[in-house]
Amino acid sequence: MKLENIRAIVTGAASGIGRQFALQLARSGASLVAVDIDSDGLRSLAREGQGAPGRLLTAQVDVTREDEVKAAVEDALAQLEGLDTLVNCAGILRDGLLVAPEEEWVRKLPTAQWKAVIDTNLTGPYLMAREVAAAMLRHRVRPGLIVNVSSVTSKGNPGQSNYSASKAGLDALTRTWGLELAPHGIRVAGIAPGLTDTPMLATMSSEQRERLLAQVPLGRVGTTEEIWLALEFIIRCDYFTARVIDIDGGATF
Repeated sequence: MKLENIRAIVTGAASGIGRQFALQLARSGASLVAVDIDSDGLRSLAREGQGAPGRLLTAQVDVTREDEVKAAVEDALAQLEGLDTLVNCAGILRDGLLVAPEEEWVRKLPTAQWKAVIDTNLTGPYLMAREVAAAMLRHRVRPGLIVNVSSVTSKGNPGQSNYSASKAGLDALTRTWGLELAPHGIRVAGIAPGLTDTPMLATMSSEQRERLLAQVPLGRVGTTEEIWLALEFIIRCDYFTARVIDIDGGATF
């Protein structure tokens, strides 16, 4: 696929990796709708993307709500006059140990905390991919592409049972959808960043960041520009599907 020709939806586009992806796609000449629940972040993104060769539109959408996802995909189809690419970047952290002993009781990970992460990080990509893939089949789009942004913590990380589970599930969906959709000319691929300089990283405690950084052989966090290079490769390489690329400085989680 050629970057300048794609018509895409990018979720989680108001900040971090999703924002970098949206801007780089627009600067490459692509047409896209940048989706996020953060309206202020989307307005900032739209200002930053002004003057890019591509077409950068924005839409405030909660990816955990089926009705909003369906409407967003239909709107994107109309505004872009077609749709051939989805990049699922939306994700949140709500870290906590499964259980932790206190002086007189045992603190447990709240179910609401578990559910919030699973809904955003796993159900959201499922809803978006389902609607976009259905639209591609309906309009006989070939080639098509779905990219899921996972994490190296899909392999497990203390204090992140909800986040790790959501990303492990996303990796499994990437493989499964890649196999299911290949006969229809739709590729599905994943990117698993390690520690990356984003607002999400800033929400971690300094102790947690230092512990994770100690496991990175290159000894530094990655940049969103470096993660973008993985997406650029996936878009351009039409023979890559049903696989997840680790971009993690050699991290050994």
